[in-house]
Parts: sequence; C-alpha cells; structure tokens
Amino acid sequence: MCGIAGTIGAQEIQEYIINKTLDVLKKRGPNARGFVRKKIKNIHLNLLHTRLTIIDPSPLSNQPFERDDIILVFNGEIYNYIELSKILKSKGYNFKTKSDTEVLICSYLEWGLEFVSKLEGMWSFALYDLKKGVLHLSRDRFGEKPLFFLNDNNTLYFGSEGKAISALLNRKLEINIPKIKSYMINGFRSIFKDKKTFFKNVFEVQPGEIISINLNLNVKKKRYWDLKYNPKEITKKKLKSELREKLFNSMKLCLRSDVPLAFCLSGGIDSTSLASMAKKIFNYDVNSFSVIDDDERYNEYLNINKTINDLDCNSYFSQVSKISFFENMKEIISYFEAPIPTISYYVHNFLSKMVSQKGFKVVISGTGADEIFSGYYDHYRFWLYENANTNNFDNLIKDWKNTYGRWENNPLLKNITNFKNKIDIEKHLYQNNKYFNSLMIDPIDLNFEEENYSENFLRNRMLNELNHEIVPVILRADDMNSMMYSVENRSPFLDKNLVEFAYQIPNHLLIQNGYPKWPLRESMREIVTKQVLLDTRKRGFNASILSLVDLKDRNIVDKLINDSPIFDIVDKKRFIEFLNNDLYDNSLSKFLFSFVSSKIFLETYS
Repeated sequence: MCGIAGTIGAQEIQEYIINKTLDVLKKRGPNARGFVRKKIKNIHLNLLHTRLTIIDPSPLSNQPFERDDIILVFNGEIYNYIELSKILKSKGYNFKTKSDTEVLICSYLEWGLEFVSKLEGMWSFALYDLKKGVLHLSRDRFGEKPLFFLNDNNTLYFGSEGKAISALLNRKLEINIPKIKSYMINGFRSIFKDKKTFFKNVFEVQPGEIISINLNLNVKKKRYWDLKYNPKEITKKKLKSELREKLFNSMKLCLRSDVPLAFCLSGGIDSTSLASMAKKIFNYDVNSFSVIDDDERYNEYLNINKTINDLDCNSYFSQVSKISFFENMKEIISYFEAPIPTISYYVHNFLSKMVSQKGFKVVISGTGADEIFSGYYDHYRFWLYENANTNNFDNLIKDWKNTYGRWENNPLLKNITNFKNKIDIEKHLYQNNKYFNSLMIDPIDLNFEEENYSENFLRNRMLNELNHEIVPVILRADDMNSMMYSVENRSPFLDKNLVEFAYQIPNHLLIQNGYPKWPLRESMREIVTKQVLLDTRKRGFNASILSLVDLKDRNIVDKLINDSPIFDIVDKKRFIEFLNNDLYDNSLSKFLFSFVSSKIFLETYS
C-alpha cells in the first residue's frame, strides 16, 4: 500500500516540487520514497512513490521499480501474485524480489494490457513503457485504490490524493461548489453519481478502466471489466458449496501479508463471516476492532461480544464520544480533502487510529457484501415486488413481517398495500431532499437518474449501489481513514470471482424463509455463531449525530451558525429554523452532519 503521483507533458517539474509532493504522500508510504524524472523528446515524465511495506519489505522492492524498459509506481496489493509468479516462471521469467510489484511488471511484459484481467486485488498504478512511449494509468475493478488526474498547460498531473496534484501544480485546487450543494441536499449517494469531484477540473481514473497517454499526449480510455446480472439455475446444495469455495479462496488470498493484520468487527453477518473464516478455517490469530454507540439503534455490543467469545480472539473497542467533535472533524477533513460522507466514516476514523496504535498495518472489512447478497431493508422490499405474482406471496409477506419487517421504520418501505407496486425510488433514497433544497440560497434542480444495468428491479438497484451510490463512497472513506494512519484496508467480498458468482445467483435464492443474504448465511452455517447468523436486525456501522454533539449547549449552536463560507450557499435564517426540528429523525440527523462536514471543508480549503 503506497502513494503515487506524477506528470506527463510539457511542464518541467523542479526537484523541490517533487520532494514537497512526496512529503504530502508520506502517510500513505512512511517506509520509503523515490522518484524518476525523464525527458523524452519534448515531454517531461515524472513518477513518484512513497511506500508502506506490506509484501516483501526488502529495499529491492522499493519504487519506482524499473525492469526491461518498464517503469512502475503502484499502490495496492495483488493478492494472487504467488500464483501469477509461478505461471511467469514457467514461461522463463526470473525474479530478483518476492514482491507483487515485480510480478505486475512481468505480467504486463507477457500479456500486454490484457494482464489486468488476470489480477486479483486492489490497485492504482502508473506504468511507463519506454519502448512504446506510452504511460498507462489504471485502477482495480471496484476502485478500492484512488487515482485522480487533472489536465493543465499540456500536462497531465495525477496522484493518489488531490493534495499530491496540488503540490505538483504548486497551487491550490479550486472547490467545486455545485458538488458541495448536491452532497448536502442529496447526501452521500450523490457523491459518485457523476464523474466530478469536490475540486474543479479534477477527475478520477474510473474503476475497471485503463487510460493510456502517448508522447503526443493523445489519450485513449479502455474499460477492461463490467459486471452484469446473469442468473443461472443452481441447487441450494451446490450454491452453498460453490459459494463457500469462493469465499474461502478470497479469504486465503486476503490473509497474505508479511505484517500482522486485524479485523473490523460489527455485529452483522458480513464482518463476522470474515473473522470466523480466518479463525476457524485458516487458524488465523484474530484481533478484532469494533465501535460501540450507546444509542440503541446502533449498539451492536451483544452480537460482537458473542463472536469474540466464539472465536476467543483479542478485541478492542472504540466508544462514540462527544469529546472534541469539531476539532476531530477538522483534522479528518484536512486529510480527506472532502467532506466526510456520513457519521459512519467519522466514527471509523477512530477505529483506524486504534488499529495503527496497536501495531497493525493491515485491516480487513466487510465492504460489498450487502451489494452482492442483498442486505439492506429496501432490498427485501424490492425482492417482494419481484415476487408479487407468485402463488405463495402471502407467505412471503408473513416471513417479512417476522424478520426484517419487524425493524423497518421507513413508511415508504413498510406500507404493505404498496408491495405489488414499484415505489418512488427518488423519494425513498433522497428523503426530505426537497426540504433540504429549500434551505439553500439558490436551490438546485433535483433530477434523479438511475443507471440501467438490468431489467430486474432489485439487481438494478444493487448494481447502482455497487457502482455509484454506496460501495465507492465506503471504499473512498475506508482508504482515506486507513491511509491517514498508514494502514492498509482490504475487502475480501470484492473478489472478482466471488462477485461474478454472486451475480449469477437467481434472485429467488437471495432471500429464503425471511432471511436476506441467505446464500451468505447458508454458506457460513457451522462457521458463524448462531446469534449473528440468525439475527435479522440490521443496524449498520453507524452512530447518531446526537451521540456526537449536544444541541442544548449554546456553544455548540454558536459553532454551527458562526460566520462561514457555508452561508454563501445555505440560508442562515432557514438553517437556524432547521435546528428547531427533532434531529433524532434519521434523515434530518444525516443532513446536519452533511452541513457540518461541508462547513468545515469550505473553511479549511476556501
């Protein structure tokens, strides 16, 4: 896990600028740093790297890494590098290191750009081919590792973080105000709905994409992977055995590390499955890290404690607290270079800090399971719609009432009379956004657009969440939170073979007998403790804004309404009226956090 940056183009970059850029990437790579500068014809090429040693800590594996007229700077981990190295050795390749970096270069030499289809892992890289005179930029299939870019004065600037691009440019980036407004009004789901970032003219290499730039600065983009819903009939017995095999294989690959790793542990089936597989299948000495909130809606202590006792593992807890909330927000946002998407990722930051303080460089989390196995409350509602014309629909409703339906609070989702109809997705996903829009000085157009990936209503929703609305938000926050403390985050559920298999599972098998994520639950039977396996209440890795701020404290209210660039966007009088609402309401609570997050971001970067 590392930080990368660089340029290709007409602008010459001075060495002191390069060193300043390496400084801002130090948290991503505290163990080594290096750079390559070349002038090829009239084009200046700069490749920068800071290293966090996870695989093969030898200095021989430091980057930029050069071999056979290839120069590489690489951020991430190629989990299947051992299998690939065996194939490459059989083809005559020899290796001077034990790193996945050298395997990546040799894979490119052997298979060309098609080599990315053979990789299992997470990555962003810049690879320069001296013979062909082409720079290739790429990200992994789900975008676990970031890679931003900006075009300026016939030069392409790129980096793992916006601050690296700003350092290379030697100037501040300009805030994208419409993006801020959209985030406050529509919430975290809007952040990756388009390709714009929180800074003007800064874009990202897209997940599953390669961008190639030649010495004429011509740019070619290529998608190397897309996911489709392609259902195939399968028996329950075979589903369980095949899914187990893929889960075990992904877990085995993600446990590869030359340094100790830890586990994020909530009370749900996702993270519990990962920790339980590590302990019971691979005999790994599990260390778990969890967040506890006293708010009953989010407190998962009983389930977490049951898993800790079941696995007999070392455990560490972070308690949600009101202490230094605004100071903490400023520190985190300064590193994020963006508003913190939701309260969850504010809380998660303290978990990452604790992981680092306890001496771990790698942490494993359950990101992606909800979006590949159907884990949200509304997924059940969409699944019922898909099954509305079946003969046993009344029984399906009864199952829902006895499980997920017991905990559903959203009136749009728990209205049984509407279960045979499609719901208004926009109203459901963006609750109260018309009200939030009315708080703006200049309201925006509330246009809702959903990408069309599948004719199946549920799977189309899940693919929108996987590609735009939820998973990219989680991955970005996970990456920034972990990198802030020089920790690598891994997501075993985002394994190519596992995800493709999950999108072959027929919809009717996603939920059985009232249990969402039935394939995962069934595959984890005899592995996960029953209390978690059979729990149908989804709390999520979350906290309440009221657990973080005391709105009865006048000093807190004063901090919210003091002079700020945010009030060039938000009507101050209307916002003060907003504070009189019952902020225990989930939607209003989320808006208040978005407001605070945006306010601090603007004050920090304006």
